[in-house]
Amino acid sequence: MRLDALHYELPPELIAQQPATERELARLLVIGDGDGSLEHVRVSDLPDRLAPGSLVVINDTRVLPSRLFGRKRDSGGRVELFLLRRLGTRDVAEPGASAGETRSVQVWRALGKASKPLKFGADIDIAPRLSPEAPAILRARLLGRAEDDGLLEVGLWTPSGEPIDAAIRAAGHVPLPPYIKREDSVEDDERYQTVYARHDGAVAAPTAGLHVTNALLGRLAVRGCEMASVTLHVGLGTFQPVTVDDLDAHVMHSERFTITQSTSDAVARARGRGAPIVAIGTTTARALESAADPAHPGHVRATSDETRLLIQPGYAWRVVDTLFTNFHLPCSTLLAMVTAFGGHERVMAAYRAAVREQYRFFSYGDAMLLRRAT
Repeated sequence: MRLDALHYELPPELIAQQPATERELARLLVIGDGDGSLEHVRVSDLPDRLAPGSLVVINDTRVLPSRLFGRKRDSGGRVELFLLRRLGTRDVAEPGASAGETRSVQVWRALGKASKPLKFGADIDIAPRLSPEAPAILRARLLGRAEDDGLLEVGLWTPSGEPIDAAIRAAGHVPLPPYIKREDSVEDDERYQTVYARHDGAVAAPTAGLHVTNALLGRLAVRGCEMASVTLHVGLGTFQPVTVDDLDAHVMHSERFTITQSTSDAVARARGRGAPIVAIGTTTARALESAADPAHPGHVRATSDETRLLIQPGYAWRVVDTLFTNFHLPCSTLLAMVTAFGGHERVMAAYRAAVREQYRFFSYGDAMLLRRAT
């Protein structure tokens, strides 16, 4: 697919810089079947727009406070690290110790930037987020660059010997996307996280789920909807910019996902009663489609794996019937997925209407609901 087919004009003032005052009060654009008619409601109206008995699937990943700000130990220069994925542990030379002395560090893939080029072997002191002048509670060493994807490999440890995960939570900042032109705040600690987040691992929120409240989940249950969950840890594969003219040439970074046997069984039950599968967000849709069972059309396998699935027009959908999603960036893989689901012309017309109607766009913006084009 040509990238320019996913372009639309978006005034900068429509890019949401703050969440809605309440999660359910975000606007919801419902795209009608067939003629593409549009209905303008609120997310709170979602249960009434779903068929009774639908299976509603959420992504229960939890966003890590993955932005770390520190100082080089040798020069005091400022460094920003963006943790992407934990790999394991490794023994490295102890700073300032005699030859042969080592310490175990937790190794992460990461992005990094500084005022001067980063040097491998450099050590970085990272203070608590709320007390940046306090002594370091976390240390990092730039170990090198990965051969497979070119990302940094960073070793983390704590001077006190306290758990590294706790230090990351105390030192890390909410990884707001770059189009939100402000620093993260204490409010973002809650609002850039779904109410059902359970499994640490994402570096960006599954943003459609940010609209969902426990009360809304309760009303879905009253509606007769069944709930199930997947876990897909949102990473570079979801938000990496496209730098080629044709999506066929775009290389997706892998993302980890898990489909439990419970969710596999829930999909089977929904198929048995003829109920639609509703994906809350594109990350949920990607996980379900990545686990589609080739031997049983419409079903999913219980699995824990990695996915590089790139969905664009022409893709044959196998599991998802209805999609609840935010509005996505122009010329992005996420918009390509939505056009593949709802039909290119129908979706792009809805986006143009959303701009005219002053909807709020992207992570903290409004949402849309559509059924799969036949």
